[in-house]
Amino acid sequence: MYIESEEALRTIFGFPKGRAKDKLLKKLEKHSMAFINLSPFFTLASYNTEGHTDCSPRGGKPGFVKIINEQCIVIPESKGNNRLDSLVNLLETKNIGCLFLIPGVDETLRINGTARISTAPDYLALFSEEQNPPRACIEVQITEVFLHCAKALMRSKLWSSEVIIERSSLPSMGVMINDQLGSDEKPETNADMLKRYTKDL
Repeated sequence: MYIESEEALRTIFGFPKGRAKDKLLKKLEKHSMAFINLSPFFTLASYNTEGHTDCSPRGGKPGFVKIINEQCIVIPESKGNNRLDSLVNLLETKNIGCLFLIPGVDETLRINGTARISTAPDYLALFSEEQNPPRACIEVQITEVFLHCAKALMRSKLWSSEVIIERSSLPSMGVMINDQLGSDEKPETNADMLKRYTKDL
């Protein structure tokens, strides 16, 4: 049995009340700005005109996402594998969703808005001291911002050492991709991969 309408959904879950209903803001304020400045990691959600969705991780030093003003943030497009899934989606629909995390903090920060890809010198200059400065940035005009409660991270114990696994619990990425592609090529070791990645950070 499937739920196919919001009305049916609400009969099961009800409606948000109190702070959960009222916490949605239209712009950044001191606490959301502080959260962004302390965050070294966020996920970027996007979709294309056909409705295909994508979510990709983005990381850097705490505060690597720059705050321009209470309505605008700028994200560096760091060196990657040139798939450009997110960028192509943003070119098509402009809509973006971001979920910011801070290690050790169970609350998260959600930002939704519209995005443009920019090569403006003023924006690029914000990241000029990076080891590999970006060639483009994502400018986000914020339409919604709100704090998300700690329950999900509390349930997962995400920051607890007791849930951290040994990397050896999974094969190397090279082995996994070879298996997925049915390739007989010699897989890259984790050590070689990390050495190669370090140059691109």
